[in-house]
Amino acid sequence: MALAASLFLRQNQSLVMTPQLMQSIQLLQMTHVELTQFIEQEVEKNPLLEIAAGEDGRGADDPFTGDEPSHAENAGGEDSFQPDLYDNATTGSAGSAPETLDGGLDNVFPDDTGPRAADAPELLGQWKSMPGGSEDGEGYDLDDFVASRKTLRDVLNEQIPFVLTDAIDRLIAQHLVDQLDEAGYLQGSTAETALKLGKPVANIERVLARLQELDPPGVFARTLSECLAIQLRALDRLDPAMAVLVDNLELLARRDFATLKKLCGVNEEDLLDMLAEIRKLDPKPGTRYETSASEAVVPDIVVRAAPDGSWHVELNPDTLPRVLVNRDYHAAVSSRTSRDSADYAFLNECLQTANWLTRSLDQRARTIMKVANEIVRQQDGFLMHGVDHLRPLNLKTVAEAIGMHESTVSRVTSNKYMLTPRGLFELKYFFTVSIGSAEGGDSHSAESVRHRIRTMIAQETPEAVLSDDDIVDALHKGGVELARRTVAKYREAMNIPSSVQRRREKRALAKASGG
Repeated sequence: MALAASLFLRQNQSLVMTPQLMQSIQLLQMTHVELTQFIEQEVEKNPLLEIAAGEDGRGADDPFTGDEPSHAENAGGEDSFQPDLYDNATTGSAGSAPETLDGGLDNVFPDDTGPRAADAPELLGQWKSMPGGSEDGEGYDLDDFVASRKTLRDVLNEQIPFVLTDAIDRLIAQHLVDQLDEAGYLQGSTAETALKLGKPVANIERVLARLQELDPPGVFARTLSECLAIQLRALDRLDPAMAVLVDNLELLARRDFATLKKLCGVNEEDLLDMLAEIRKLDPKPGTRYETSASEAVVPDIVVRAAPDGSWHVELNPDTLPRVLVNRDYHAAVSSRTSRDSADYAFLNECLQTANWLTRSLDQRARTIMKVANEIVRQQDGFLMHGVDHLRPLNLKTVAEAIGMHESTVSRVTSNKYMLTPRGLFELKYFFTVSIGSAEGGDSHSAESVRHRIRTMIAQETPEAVLSDDDIVDALHKGGVELARRTVAKYREAMNIPSSVQRRREKRALAKASGG
């Protein structure tokens, strides 16, 4: 058969991952902080994007200082015309000159200067004549009076000159300070430090001993035992019995009180007193100077009880990004730009990017709402009665209910939080493994089963400590079919010791209390 060229018409479907589609997927799984940072970066790059006005009537990035905010519109909306920035700079009345030029009288007539920040804002309520004082407390910024927090290295560097006078010893001390971790522990060994500095190990040990006397007590320790020993020595409580206890922390972790009493040579009451002193110590003395600010979790979804007995689900307005597209500015600049120029192409690209971003943010909000509504519908029993009624749930169930893919639901529930009448929970919390029922009824959630185990152990007495087999039997009577190894796994995940260790601890506490 002869070969010949021919034309065919064929139709097929394919999924093309465009850069914008990939970016939309990334937006879906971003946290509130990450989304805010991304939007700020886009606003800096795109002149057509603006942050919507807040409660004060001005956007966060509003470049104007007048009374009227910049005019912008949403994707598809209309608003009044915003003058070009160049027109604002070249036109206007002469009365606005002092606002843009150095026309102030601060350096000529000091008595006629404008308002200044108060020297002591905490006294404004008592001294109205203080500069910056007013009835409403305006005219100053509290951030101007906040002192910066000292780091652990700053505190140590202030104390080193008082304990070490030799320049070489101070150099060794500075090298040891650089080896501290966030908890205040010394990471490097003295042998490595001696080899690196070319000094005898004895000199390094001597300097380290002096540094271990500094505040906070326990700093420059190499192990947990050494950290506790340093703090006990500072309190003058490191007697021989306490030293033996500190050197055998592994026995304390196993609750082996009988062996500890023999090693320390004390009775049970004295041992409990020693343990009480150990609990008062700080195992990580350097963390009190940690300067990294802890960020509070902001809920993405808020769930409230409705008057009709249902649940009202809404997005948290504090986490909703308010991005506007300034079409008036685009129209004003485009009318003055040639259609064949690079500036015109740049503006059109910015407009497309801005429209895509607003649509993606809207789609992100609607997707989160769909998933949140389905989770609330599935976990209505938990919201009404607590964790015992938490139902087993997986991503596939929610995805089929809302008509989306499991990967989309997984991205939505990552690092998103829901504020409910029961507290603040991550969306992943509501997805738990299903555990079969002993009577063949409804399955149980793994989280609710863990809660039952925790409750049973909290209610046990020293004379009736539950073993893992006892917990299995109790759960079976309650309609939960669970293996012993699974009970042990759940117990260890909740940092609950074994029945032998719990029996020792409870009996010791009961004897100390006279029970």
